[in-house]
Amino acid sequence: MDAIYLDYNSTTPIAREVAEAMAPHLFEQFGNPSSSHPYGVAAKRAVEAARADVAASIGCLPDELVFTSGGTESNNYAIKGAALALRERGNHIVTSAVEHPAVTEVCRWLERQGFRLTVLEVDEHGLVEPADLERAITADTVLVTVMHANNEVGTIEPIADLAAIAHQHGALIHTDAAQSIGKMPVDVDALGVDLLSIAGHKVYAPKGVGALYIRSGTALNKLLHGADHESNRRPGTENVLGIVGLGRACALAARDLDKNRAHFLAMRNRLHDAFVAALGDQVVRLNGHPQKRLPNTLSLSFRGIEANTLLAEIGGQVAASAGAACHAEDIDVSAVLKAMQVPIEWAMGTVRFSVGRGTSSDDVDLAASIVSAAVQRLLLG
Repeated sequence: MDAIYLDYNSTTPIAREVAEAMAPHLFEQFGNPSSSHPYGVAAKRAVEAARADVAASIGCLPDELVFTSGGTESNNYAIKGAALALRERGNHIVTSAVEHPAVTEVCRWLERQGFRLTVLEVDEHGLVEPADLERAITADTVLVTVMHANNEVGTIEPIADLAAIAHQHGALIHTDAAQSIGKMPVDVDALGVDLLSIAGHKVYAPKGVGALYIRSGTALNKLLHGADHESNRRPGTENVLGIVGLGRACALAARDLDKNRAHFLAMRNRLHDAFVAALGDQVVRLNGHPQKRLPNTLSLSFRGIEANTLLAEIGGQVAASAGAACHAEDIDVSAVLKAMQVPIEWAMGTVRFSVGRGTSSDDVDLAASIVSAAVQRLLLG
């Protein structure tokens, strides 16, 4: 595949060092961590070493981490687990209008179970205003769940401020940090969160593995029932292969954070500048906060263009994601763009480009040239 890959927010390749750490667990080190013989002991040690690496990367204790099948399970466990555990104290949950479906759909399910749900609106940059949470929170609020950084436009939410408000009113706070790990500092104490979700495949680890940070003393109802794995919090034989990969990936992300952030920022800005130079700001619009944004994420709207048509035009050459889909009768704009009230003539042509460790200046320049030429062709009809 020769297409230039600019969709790292969707998924990342497994880093070579991560694959090398995982390799022994494909073959000779295949034990069950619950077994007491040497094979099991070796597997258990590998899981606990990975737990320590993931914990160190977000500033928590190893025993505050539960390994899961990914970000979606982590979000489900955090939100359902907290809401159901605290139901006798209150039934109010607060979230935002720009959450990933792995949060939104969980909240909607709880709403159908009798919980009251408040969805906070965002400003034109996708930011939640802490004062809005202050107005929405009540004595019955048991959980606030707001993502750390938006997967579509990259906007970074004021989680520490939201956490302070939640705690002043006796509520727990959860944040989905799937997109922020490895791209910016993530520290659970600095953020003040009680629960934090991690997805492996966003941080150069395998798909199908993740983790949930649960602050000591936070009670959750279990999502699954079975044996007493993961300190009796998540049953099922541990995915040793994936867990080892996640541990190594988080260690690498922490080690190289400053270098990677600088690279992401340089590539993202180079790409943006190239589009503006080629097409002008009458055709190109930036979505998301201009400063409070992930260093690798560039959501652009091309005025008067249909995103899927543009992606089809460049499909074999540049890999990116659409923020809207145009059908015969209507235009299906993402919930995030709707919440930000992006005008339809811009929203319909929204494409997310996300750079990664492997993105080079040559990739950026060629991609900008290919996409800009496609936009010009489409505008000419």
